[in-house]
Amino acid sequence: MSVIRVSLPGRSYEIKIGGGLLSQTGPEAARVLRGRKIAVVTDSNVAPLLGGTVLESLRGAGFDAALLTVPAGEKSKSPAMLARLWEQMASFGLTRADAVAALGGGVVGDLAGFAAATLLRGVDLIQLPTTLLAQVDSSIGGKVAVDLDAGKNLAGCFYQPKLVLMDTGALASLPDRTFSDGMAEVVKYGCIFDEPFFRRLLACGSRAGVMAEIESVDAVCCDWKRKTVERDERDTGERMLLNFGHTFGHVYEKYYRYETYTHGEAVAAGMISAARLGERLGVTEPGTAARIGEILRVFGLPTEIDAPREALEETMRIDKKTLGGEIRFIFLRRIGEAEAVSIPLAELFEQL
Repeated sequence: MSVIRVSLPGRSYEIKIGGGLLSQTGPEAARVLRGRKIAVVTDSNVAPLLGGTVLESLRGAGFDAALLTVPAGEKSKSPAMLARLWEQMASFGLTRADAVAALGGGVVGDLAGFAAATLLRGVDLIQLPTTLLAQVDSSIGGKVAVDLDAGKNLAGCFYQPKLVLMDTGALASLPDRTFSDGMAEVVKYGCIFDEPFFRRLLACGSRAGVMAEIESVDAVCCDWKRKTVERDERDTGERMLLNFGHTFGHVYEKYYRYETYTHGEAVAAGMISAARLGERLGVTEPGTAARIGEILRVFGLPTEIDAPREALEETMRIDKKTLGGEIRFIFLRRIGEAEAVSIPLAELFEQL
């Protein structure tokens, strides 16, 4: 088992990575939680596979635990579903000493995390990520949110968990498309921070190759996220680099109504779009987009998604990195080196 500690003033916590950790949820939660009542939020796909394991472990450790299940998919990350969870948690009798556990992928983690942050002005939260994307990205760092009709993640806050348990065994049951969805975020870390890691992933060559090294792969990604969050918890500087590919990616997700492409697929194509834009502007080393495309194709990820210019402009105008007519756009200098560059929206739109 690997253990990574995220050190933040008054809000530090451990990330534990290894096989079989969900069966240890109860004892691990008992170490860090104050109360003994916990609402486990999961989705309709994960509940029948892993919900029983987590409830048994929690109850065995003396917790009064309930499973709250939402429909699987991005559409559950909505204000309406958030309100439903608030009511269910209140009916369950959660107090400010109690906790919420997020058991699932990024949608569940974001939704349950926002519910925990806002119910009773904040109850304790533990993250139990079961997808690769959630393990390497969304469960770490405290970003929780829901989507609005106007765009993705536009209502949310920063709320750090008390513990993150990453059971690598949970990844075995993922469909190939869901595993590849997470690989987009794994590749992103190589693109923005770590060229040797990028080459290592390419050498893995397949899902099986990555799974043979999955604890180490998870740990590398989590450690890069840890370093970034510790230096910039509120996403005003260096942490913005983690949004590489997301400016275009969020456009693609929204335009196709969160139905056609997964988050990782949209980010994958978004990374190519960002690299091509950087090459046109002379910011990015020529050939970078081609190198990213090579590794994305290995893991079955798209390298191009069509969206009309109007959709690009509309979504970028309300991007969280847009301020005063400029956007802090994340470019690569080269593989392993990223930079946030302030660029006027009008100039950016000319290059689309």
